This record gives sequence, C-alpha cells and structure tokens, in this order.
Amino acid sequence: MDNLWSGRNSRASIALALCITLTGGLTGSPSWAQSETAPSETQVVPPPQFLEPQTPIARAIQSEMSPDLNQGLVLHYGERAFAPVWFTEDGLTENAHLTIAAMAAANEHALNPNNYDPLGFIKRSETATSEQDWARFDIDLSVQFLRYATHLSSGRVQPNAVNKALNLFPDRPDPKNLFEAVARSEDFSAFLDSLAPQSDNYARLKRRLAQFREKAADGGFTPVPDGDVLKPGMDDPRIAVLRQRLIEEDIPGAADHSGEAYDGALVEAVKTFQEYHGLATDGVIGKNTLAKLNIPLQEKLIQMELNMERRRWMRDDLGAFYIFSNLADQNLKVVRNGKTIHTARVVVGKPYHATPVFSDQLEYVEINPFWNVPYSIATKEYLPKLKQNASALSGKQIRVFQDGTEITPTQVAWNSYSGGNFPFRLRQDPGDGNALGRIKFMFPNRFNIYIHDTPSKSLFSRAERAFSHGCIRVSNPFKLADVLLADVNANPGHWETIRDSEKRTVIKPAAPIEVHLTYLTAWMNKDGSTHFRKDIYGRDKVLLEALRTAMTQNL
Repeated sequence: MDNLWSGRNSRASIALALCITLTGGLTGSPSWAQSETAPSETQVVPPPQFLEPQTPIARAIQSEMSPDLNQGLVLHYGERAFAPVWFTEDGLTENAHLTIAAMAAANEHALNPNNYDPLGFIKRSETATSEQDWARFDIDLSVQFLRYATHLSSGRVQPNAVNKALNLFPDRPDPKNLFEAVARSEDFSAFLDSLAPQSDNYARLKRRLAQFREKAADGGFTPVPDGDVLKPGMDDPRIAVLRQRLIEEDIPGAADHSGEAYDGALVEAVKTFQEYHGLATDGVIGKNTLAKLNIPLQEKLIQMELNMERRRWMRDDLGAFYIFSNLADQNLKVVRNGKTIHTARVVVGKPYHATPVFSDQLEYVEINPFWNVPYSIATKEYLPKLKQNASALSGKQIRVFQDGTEITPTQVAWNSYSGGNFPFRLRQDPGDGNALGRIKFMFPNRFNIYIHDTPSKSLFSRAERAFSHGCIRVSNPFKLADVLLADVNANPGHWETIRDSEKRTVIKPAAPIEVHLTYLTAWMNKDGSTHFRKDIYGRDKVLLEALRTAMTQNL
C-alpha cells in the first residue's frame, strides 16, 4: 500500500481554492477559533464597514474580492483598507516566508503540501509584475493559509461527515479572528507551531512517524519467513531474522539475544511486540503474530498518519479528571491531574453493534441496577424465544410491563406481536445474573451507551474483546468505583458492602468527571513504546478513503 500522501495530486483552480466553508466549534477554544454562538434570527447584524483603500495595490486587492471568498477573510481585508497581508513595498514579509515554509513542510504533520502550493507561491513571488498579480498573490496566500491552519488545527475532514458514529465536532478557525491573531503575533514562528494540537500525544506520534519514515527510507522491516508455529525453547533457522526484525522496530531486549534457540531475551522481546500490537502475550509465534511481524512498514505509516488526523479532532485538554476508553484498544484508563491512576480491560461493541465515539460527563453510578432491555434486543432476541416458549424469561429474572403495569408472560399471545407492534417493556431485576452486573456508570446520552459490570467475566481474558451490543463492559468495576468515587467515600470495600446489601443505590461523583470514548489504532506512549491495533470497525479504511478524496479534490 502506498504512503497516504503519495501519488498524483491535482492542483485546484483558484475558484475552487476560494470555496472554503468553516463551521462552529466548541468552547474553550484559542482566540482564533470560530465562536460557538451564531447570531439568532432576531438579531440585527449591522453591515460591515470597510475602509477605503489608500494605495494602488490596495485598490487592486479590493477589485479582486470575489463573492466566493470567505466572508471572514473579506472582513479582515476590509477593516485594514484592503492593505496587503503578505508583502510590502520591500517584498515578501517574514510572515509570508515562514508561512510558505510551513506549508512546504506540512508532510511532517501528515498533511499534503501540494494542497497549499508552496512552490507555486515562490514562483509567483518571483514573476509577479503587475498590481493585479500581487493582489491575486496576496489573496490566494491568505486562502491557502486559512486552509492550512484549518487542516492543521482541526483536521482535513469533518469526522461526523465521514462516519456518523464519530460524534466529534472539532473547532474550526474563524478567519477574521485568525488573521487578527496573525497581525498581533510578535513571534509568528511560534504562532504557526501553536496551530497544531498542543497535546503530548500528538507530539509523540508526530515524532514517531518521522522515525518510521526514516526506517522506510532505509529499506523498511525485514520479513520473517513462514514456517511452523515457533514456541519458546525451540530451535529454528529463522531466529536470526526474527531478532533482526524486532531490532528494526526498536523492540526492547531483542538485541540482547544470541544463538539459534528461541529463548530468553528473544521470547521476552516477542511478548513485548505482542503487547504493542494487541495480541495475547504468550511468546508463541503463530499465524497472528507472524502476520503482525510481516505487516509492510508502509501500512504502519498510513495507520500513524490516519491517527494524526484523529488527534487533530480531539481537544488538547481532556479535563482534570476523566475516563478515557480507546475502543480499538479495548482498554480504559482514569486520569487525574495528568496522571493515570487506574487501568482496566473492557469489552466493546461487536462490529455490527459498533460503539460510537463521543465525549460526555459522568453523572451518577448505580449499584444493583435494573436492566431495562433495549427495544431492539427485546424484539430481535427475546421475542422469538417468547414465541417458542412463553416462560423463556422466567429463569432470567426478566419481568414484562405494559403501560407501567407488570403482566404475566404466559398470559400474552406472543405470536401476535412483532418488532413493529411491540407494546411491552422488559426489565431485569438486580442480581448476579443481571446483564449489567452489579454496577453501572452513567453518562446519559442519545446513544444509550454506558459503562457497566457483566456476569460474563471470561471475555476479559481474550486479546480481542468486541462482543457487546455497544455498551462498554469493564473488568473489576468496583475497583473503578473506588477510583471514581474516592471523593465521596474512600473507605476500602464501601461500595461492595452496598452491593451485598442488594439495595439499589445511586451515587453522584463529588467532582466533575469527563468521559471520552475514542478510536485510535496507533499511538506512542510516554515510555517510547509504539502501539498498533486491529481496525475492528473498519474505520481506518473509511477515513483513508475520505482523506484521499479530500486530497484529490483539494477540499
């Protein structure tokens, strides 16, 4: 597979380059981000007051203003009497040189430099002769800078437009505010750097992407030949190749091994490799581990580039106290004041019940909860069983209600009902067999997704854990409750005592706790380990196609 930014990229016409539509974002944005608040229908917005151009070049810029040009950009020019942004009578400004250089280096951020035509601007600055040439140059560079700033700060594509399961709406730069910030900037180089996400996660992945690109330029990774399953203690002629392959990916300990036996440091290095790739860490090189060893480096580069885009969609500051669950990793962590204080394995939605991506806030924790069976599960899973046996629910402690009144299942003619005319509500009583287990963590949302316990504990031991209907099942949930509710009661075992009382109890956290459900298939940890995960929902493929379309059409 080719590198994401490789291939031919058509240069857009100026008319297309001017067609940029920017939408609103979230609160807590930089000063140049677009405001969340739009004028209401009843507000009277006064027409903009443009200053009269004072020079021939300013009049030329005014004459080149197009109805297709972004309104915020037009406002900025109008308020500066259409004076040029990027050059003076002495030539290009330092800001112009820095901007063109930044666009030329966009590949460092997994962006496509050709979309901003930096070489074209250099050539035009050398060949422009008329006032119209320079006016067009100034406007076009403003348009491309706006495009570059948008791509770098909030992504090339809108996540929810690419996939409705991605409920992220990143800030987009407000053109007027952006260019006012440019004018105020005392250190424009630092300002350009500030456009990119300012999180350590983004910086680490950017750095690792550069390192992997260097490895690709040096020839990539050595493939490990196929053969019998390799278990610790065995001799195999592939040992030297395996050792070399792990060294190439900087797997710790691989270089410490010697000899032709698969043992010692090499086994531990393979276990580390398996951990980095979301596999069972048994040290056995079977079909799955061999396949991961032989993934072409170019595919890993693409995966890293895709996740650079995903990082641009995310806020820099996820909160002082938050839950972070990476669905592709099928793990959860709790972070407080920048430190991870708890980790846990989770079970996420099956591919055809894929868990959505969104952020919310934990509102309450419920111990010994009822389970109100979702309508889809009630009609698709339980109704067929009830049609065969009206007593099918008796062993599951599931009750049937109609209009708020409990009814006896054996008194219902179940064959008369279908998914289109099902007037019943099914509710499972608290207990060990409850589908939610003994505790659930609620952040009410339109997707009806939450984190909960489960009676099916065995699934947590599997390397791949996509088995739910969409909600997130968490291992050791009462340990999670201890961490999240420590400000309410820090006594060890307190929440288990309430569980054992069989009493349904609701607890609200003492401090705000944000919940972030994410989907990342590549990242780099603080310890330098680089992780890759299987694209369980096929979202990498969808995003890759969207980015390639955006590049081709120069969106």
